[in-house]
Amino acid sequence: MNQLLNVNVYSEVGALRGVIIHSPGAEVSSMAPTETEGALFSDIINMSVAHREYATISDILSRFAATYEVRDLLTAILEDETAKQQVLDRIEAVEPSIGEKYKGRRLKDCLLDTDAGTLARMLIEGVEFERDNVERFFSKDRYLLVPMYNFFFTRDSSMALGNKVLAGKMANAVRDRESVIMRSIFDFTPEFKTEVIDLSPYDTRPASPITIEGGDVLMVSRDVVVVGCGLRTTPRAIDALIDRLANLSGGREMHVFVQELPRSLESFIHLDMVFTMIDRDKCMIYEPVIRNSRQFRTLHVRICDGRQVELKAENGLLEGLASVGIELSPVFCGGDVPVNQQREQWHSGANFLAVGPGKVLGYARNSHTAETMNKAGFEIIRAADVIDGKVDIARHDKFFITLDVSELARGGGGLRCMTMPVHRDDI
Repeated sequence: MNQLLNVNVYSEVGALRGVIIHSPGAEVSSMAPTETEGALFSDIINMSVAHREYATISDILSRFAATYEVRDLLTAILEDETAKQQVLDRIEAVEPSIGEKYKGRRLKDCLLDTDAGTLARMLIEGVEFERDNVERFFSKDRYLLVPMYNFFFTRDSSMALGNKVLAGKMANAVRDRESVIMRSIFDFTPEFKTEVIDLSPYDTRPASPITIEGGDVLMVSRDVVVVGCGLRTTPRAIDALIDRLANLSGGREMHVFVQELPRSLESFIHLDMVFTMIDRDKCMIYEPVIRNSRQFRTLHVRICDGRQVELKAENGLLEGLASVGIELSPVFCGGDVPVNQQREQWHSGANFLAVGPGKVLGYARNSHTAETMNKAGFEIIRAADVIDGKVDIARHDKFFITLDVSELARGGGGLRCMTMPVHRDDI
């Protein structure tokens, strides 16, 4: 990376100019069936198919924005010995196993002596321990450093809020290294002009931990943030975020909407599995959650003059947003039939990535959702037709590019989950 890129994300739908991605590799293909639960997967993945699927995603993204691969960014910062030391120190703070014996030395010392490219690979793909004592010989585990199975979901471990980046505090320890690496990339890549927001100082009560992930944070407008409160993002983390936003607001008025989420089923892990923006005035929703304010509550927090000045319940997320001038027409994931809604939400049917206002990417498999999108004025375009030159997307004002994805979906996320925007045009 040799071009200056100011972090600038003040909406969910402004034209995408820069995005961080990670192509899944050996860290996923090495996963055994017995390791899926601990890796937060529902099944193992056919990597030959997954690579084809991801190549298509990367191709489509590159037509709209500069794409930055995590492995390349990580390798670049590890070329600097000072940065390398700090990255490994940060990893040791969350993974003490890096200090254990490996090939006759401490693993951390071995890693410090490793070249940048190899070290980046080891940090992503994991390091297996040697079965050199009785405990390790009989252990059912394999790794001193567990592979970063979920790293292709780059959204979760860091998130852009305006011109700053919020470091994720992951809900599962298996993902802690992702957040360390993403924070380090923003700290040590001079071309990224930004400040990292760290909520760690608020995490002082072990019985009530702070966890927050990017799938739960949507920057709807310059002054409006929507945050999901569920399995991955805790109430204390949201309070901490509100406090930091108040400190950083410069005295202007801001609004934070907190949407309660179901705490059952893996398909509800983040807000962006039930609510995403698809245009300036349209959103994709999973109706049984977003339109069920009696069971899943919505809070509205108003910030003014650098502090929280009001907290009140709203009669639903869309109603709350309307109260601050953001009128959204909802499009229903799965259409109107409950079983279709359930099936397509399960496979990330509400999880869209906007590459511009009214220009979105999502999964082709959710056919009922595609029908509702078409009725809402979106042209349905196959990704293969774009790549083959059969369709000129420049001739369409509003479109939904459908991607044929079966294997990557087994990881439990969609196109928004797999992308971390760092620059969008203002709208």
